[in-house]
Amino acid sequence: HVQLVESGGGSVQAGGSLRLSCISSEYVYGSHCMAWFRQAPGKEREGVAAIRTGSATTQYADSAKGRFTITADTPKSSGRTAAYLQLNSLKPEGSAMYYCAVDWGSLCGGDWYRPSKYNYWGQGTQVTVS
Repeated sequence: HVQLVESGGGSVQAGGSLRLSCISSEYVYGSHCMAWFRQAPGKEREGVAAIRTGSATTQYADSAKGRFTITADTPKSSGRTAAYLQLNSLKPEGSAMYYCAVDWGSLCGGDWYRPSKYNYWGQGTQVTVS
């Protein structure tokens, strides 16, 4: 059973930056849709960004455009599939638990932002902006 492990969260001041990482426990052959979501207390989980590994085609929520960057790394030599989310110019409203999700073998289509699309999730990493 493949697991996803996120890291890189923390506490920063408004305007600061963080780089989140999501690494799978094993390499999965093919191209996949990997995404980052966030969920603040009392709010629904929302899609932040997604990337199709292989082609590196990306999609972003309006709130993320221009400030966040998603990248992926799937080198066979490492035996891992990884996705990263660079968070720049963070705002207090960006405070949330950030989750990585994967839809193995799929495109990131127009439904990339729907949590129901993904069947593999990490445990989350907390981002707090003050």
